[in-house]
Amino acid sequence: MSAKILKDEIYEQVELISEAGNDFADDEEYAAAAEKFKEALQLVPEPKTDWEAATWLYSSIGNMYFMLDDFEQAGEYFQQAINCPDGKINSFIQMRLGQVALEQQQEDKALEHLLKAYRLGGKSLFVEEDTKYLGFLARRVKL
Repeated sequence: MSAKILKDEIYEQVELISEAGNDFADDEEYAAAAEKFKEALQLVPEPKTDWEAATWLYSSIGNMYFMLDDFEQAGEYFQQAINCPDGKINSFIQMRLGQVALEQQQEDKALEHLLKAYRLGGKSLFVEEDTKYLGFLARRVKL
């Protein structure tokens, strides 16, 4: 099944609200950013996981929780994102799921997602991330 694309008028609203979320994120106001992304997600019809916009909205919300060190919430949103169109092949989603799992001492799950992320996005995906994640992966598998 292919991803559903939002109607132009809804997409424009989603994009406008998301830009406000990005502005908050740029100012490191992650909680406010998450709220904006949630507001945008409300405009996506049910089932949300059918829509391509939900992939990046769930990811954006999850990322804001990750930045707030709320790994439980981050994990929940990234788990939704992975079930959206192209979520399973999105290196960023895989990376964040692996990072969240590692932070929660779920090493087998962390290895699975971090390895998928590495295979999809390469070493460059990890350049701006804490070195502990790539270090964990390098200790477990030959990179």
